[in-house]
Formats: sequence, C-alpha cells, structure tokens
Amino acid sequence: MADVTVDRTITRLLIANRGEIARRIIRSTHAMGIGTVAIYAEGDAGAPFVGEADQAIALQGTSSSETYLNVEKVLAACKRTGADAIHPGYGFLSENAAFARAVQDADIIWVGPPPEAIALMGDKLSAKNLMEQSEVPTLPAAEIKPGDDILAAASRIGYPVLVKASAGGGGKGMRIVASEGELLAAVDGARREAAASFGDDTVFLERWLAKCRHVEIQILGDTHGNLIHCFERECSIQRRHQKIIEEAPSPAVTPEIRARMGHAATSVARAIDYCSAGTVEFLLDGEDLWFLEMNTRLQVEHPVTEEVTGLDLVREQLRVAQGEALGYRQEDLQITGHAIEARIYAEDPLHDFLPTPGTVVAWEPSRSTEARFDSGVESGTEVSIEFDPLLAKVIVHAPTRQEAALRLARVLETTRIQGMETNRDFLVATLRTPAFLAGDTTTDFVERVDPERRRAIARDELVAGGIAVAMVAQGRQRDGAEVLTTIPSGCSLRLSLFAK
Repeated sequence: MADVTVDRTITRLLIANRGEIARRIIRSTHAMGIGTVAIYAEGDAGAPFVGEADQAIALQGTSSSETYLNVEKVLAACKRTGADAIHPGYGFLSENAAFARAVQDADIIWVGPPPEAIALMGDKLSAKNLMEQSEVPTLPAAEIKPGDDILAAASRIGYPVLVKASAGGGGKGMRIVASEGELLAAVDGARREAAASFGDDTVFLERWLAKCRHVEIQILGDTHGNLIHCFERECSIQRRHQKIIEEAPSPAVTPEIRARMGHAATSVARAIDYCSAGTVEFLLDGEDLWFLEMNTRLQVEHPVTEEVTGLDLVREQLRVAQGEALGYRQEDLQITGHAIEARIYAEDPLHDFLPTPGTVVAWEPSRSTEARFDSGVESGTEVSIEFDPLLAKVIVHAPTRQEAALRLARVLETTRIQGMETNRDFLVATLRTPAFLAGDTTTDFVERVDPERRRAIARDELVAGGIAVAMVAQGRQRDGAEVLTTIPSGCSLRLSLFAK
C-alpha cells in the first residue's frame, strides 16, 4: 500500500501532559525529527520530561484544574511557542471533545480522533447504545436520572451491580454494590466523585461480573478509510478498578475469539469514522464477550502491543495526524512472542494501595536482563499528591509467556527504588504466583489469590545486610585514611612504650 502525500507537516509538537507519557511522546517525536514543547505545573518544574523537551512553559498553578486541564493556558502555550500540533497523551484533556474542537478551531493539528467520535464514545451510555445498534453484546444497564426508582432499576438488572460514572475512567466514580441496602449510599458517593473528577455527575447501573477477564482491542485508523486492529491486550490484574499488570496476547483468547473481538471493534470504529489510535474494551467469560467501553486515545498499556507487533503507536498517531496513510493492511500484522507490563506506583499495598507521595531518593532501573522502562521519574524527583502516583511502567518481551513473567519479576526485583513505599514487591509476588503463571488471570485475581503485599525479610537476610553495610563503611573509611596507609585493613598494631 503506497503512502499518501502528507497534508500538513508537524514541525513542533506541544505535549499536553506530564510524567512518563510525556517522556514517551518526546522519544518518538524526536526520533521523527520533530521539535517538542512541554507544559508543566509548579510541582513538575524539576521533572525529567520538562528537561527533555526542546522548550518548556510553566502554567502557573499547582492543581490539575489550574494547569493540565486549563484549556486557555494550554492553547496560549501553543501560540507562544509556535507549536503547530498538540498531543494530549492519556488522561487530562485527551478525551475532551470541546478541547479537540478548540485545537482545530485554532488551526492547530490535533493528534487524535475527530471530536465527534470523542464526544460519542466518551459518554459510556451513548457508547453502549451504539454498540447495541451494531449488535455487539452489552451488559444490562440503566441510566440513573432525577426521580428514577433506583432500587427498582437495580432489581431488574440483578445484584451485584456496578455504579459507574458515564464520563471519565480510571476507576473514578465506581462502586460495587452487593445488596439493596448499600445502593443509595453508593450512588451518592459515585456521583460526588464523578463530579469532582470529570465535572459530570451522571452515573448508571450495570451488571457486575465478579469473575471474568478484561480484554481490549487496539485499533488504528487513518483519514483515508484504512482501519485495522492490532490484536488484544489482557488487563485483568487490577486493584481499585485500575489496571496494574497488562499483557499481550491474552492467555485466554483463541484465534476465533480474537477474530470476533477484532471484527466487533473495527465495525464500531468504522461506524463513527474513527481515525488515530483507540481501544475497545470487553469483558470476556469463557467464549462470551460483552462491550465495556471505548477509549478514544492512547492507552497506558500500549507498550505491550508495540512489543508484540513492532509498531510505534505514537509515531503512527503523528503520521495519521499529518494525513499519511497507514501503509499496511490487517494481514501484514502478526503477534511475535509475549509481552507483559507492570506499573510501579508510589502506593502502600498494606493500606489499600493508598498513594505515598514524597521524594524518589534513588531510582536505578535493573540491568539484570533486557527490559523497557517507560519512567516518569529519576533520583530526586518529587511525587506530588496532586497527580497520579505512577512512577514507571516496566515491560518485558520474551518468546513465551512464562519467560516474560519470570524475567519481569526479576527485573522489578533488581530495580532500585528508595524514598517511599511502592507496590514493587506486590508486583513481583503476583507475577510469580502459580495462578498467574498458569494464566488464571480473572478480574478477581487480587482478592482471590491474594499475593503477598510486601516481601518478608528473614533474620539471616537482615544480619547479612548489616554485615555488608559495616564492611562497606569500613572499606570507605580505610580508602580515605591519611595516615598508616600501608597497614592492611583490620590489622591490630600494639606498641609498648616500655619494651626492652
């Protein structure tokens, strides 16, 4: 398939995001010969992504609403630096249709899908309706409007039910309800959280599947009608409704299921004239699948797809935004090996995975074996409570799934992270459980398998560690000695003033 002439060349890209995804976008953008502009909140002034961009603009604020969510400030930074394109990353304004329209109205290239597609799929209720029209299976659901009989709606759906925000994602505005007595309080709580997180308190009820798999299809389309899927990722290992380990391909997806899911995802994407990168998420129970939602942006877990397909999805987004054709067909793609990603968070697994902000005293990625680190931090980086506590994503690609899991566990174990509590030990324990290695990875995994939250340190390890510290300290002291430098370390020299 021949390339189509570029409609408009991107020369300088503003990245409307922060942390590891900003660094990830900078890496691909620079490789394409395109300049970059970073924007940053006060707490991010010393963050690695700020220094790695060609230019950086302070947004004069500390919170998300004052900075990364402030459309006027983002557009002003774009105008000030002469950037001719904006990449939103994920989160923040990435699925804000009004922002996408404002970017295009300012004659700036929007690196993402059409605003109309974002608006349609950004509302989970309208997305479910579209799926039903396209004959894609969906779980029973009911929108909650003022004056509705919530208890009756839940009874029709059947318990347990999930209270879910219509806008946004990332586990915000979600509550699992097991019985009628918990429902009204859960709805009120979900509404408050949704309003605070997304500015929209619309929630709905949906049948909750306690044990299934969370599997998603990566899609990619251009502005010339070419649309493909890049196979599936499984994201079933979650805590607080947020993914922490993702892999490609899924150990439960057969070629037949893959074909069905790929067809469903691309059919819906064609129905809304979708282009750029996007993800259609499903719940999978055996061979039965249900549509969950569509994310009209790059996903956090996109690296595992890149590792098994050889694609650079950020590069593809930029090419599509310039008007280029994909240049390949569905049959040109194939899955090679297995990739697993683990997200390292500054959080305390022993206390319900609550965030643990602070200073990263030491950050040294493992060199024990080959791995990809998509990191947002370095030694000395401040992790603020204002933003997501994701420190890094670690990705391993190997010929087999077991090899990928065990290698990733070793890489995590030998990565140096100091200064705060993290979920690193929990990730290592999870990857080494017999259940994970056997592919028994359903959404109830964390509760059902209950991997160790923190590695227990045996007494002999503490003793050996204490000895090692003492020996290192003694060695450094000996190296810095200014007198008696020829005497061996540890030598005892006794002198007698009264020797005959």
